[in-house]
Amino acid sequence: MVSSDNLGIGSRVKHPDYGLGVVVNVKGTHYQITFVEEGKKDIPRFDHTLEIIEAIEAPDDMISSLEMEKTLMGILRRWTEMPEHVSLGSKWTNGKMILQPGDRTMANKEIPIDAFFHKIVMLRDRLRVLEQRINAHDKLSDEDKVNMQQYITKVYGTLTTFNVLFKFPHDQFVGEKGA
Repeated sequence: MVSSDNLGIGSRVKHPDYGLGVVVNVKGTHYQITFVEEGKKDIPRFDHTLEIIEAIEAPDDMISSLEMEKTLMGILRRWTEMPEHVSLGSKWTNGKMILQPGDRTMANKEIPIDAFFHKIVMLRDRLRVLEQRINAHDKLSDEDKVNMQQYITKVYGTLTTFNVLFKFPHDQFVGEKGA
């Protein structure tokens, strides 16, 4: 039996507000359904008020638009210098860093955390581009490439202090793993 969170394209459904419709696209979190009276609407995949009139099972190997977009963005980032959007942890939003000099006659320096975070992300993106250029370089030996990659990995390890600023763990710096 097909549940309302696993419908395939072509499934016929009935919604309590929009009436009869057909699933025309399946996305990661919602269906695009064209309703007879209301036109195309996005309905959450886990909307349990959706009545299934005729279910078409979604294929197991179907790739969602979200998965396709993530894959394409990864490829574009890997082969271009296009920066990705990286989110600052919400607890740091509108925060500021205060640099307090040891010399009490000098004033503190305040820096908005989001500006500092942007610089950290730019540094991370530029290190990634450097890695890509090293890997693609046709005049470096494999040994030279490995040595440079190991050094860059150590730089990432040095930057792990700033991981506390990142909203998502997959965006954080990763250095050498312990043995």
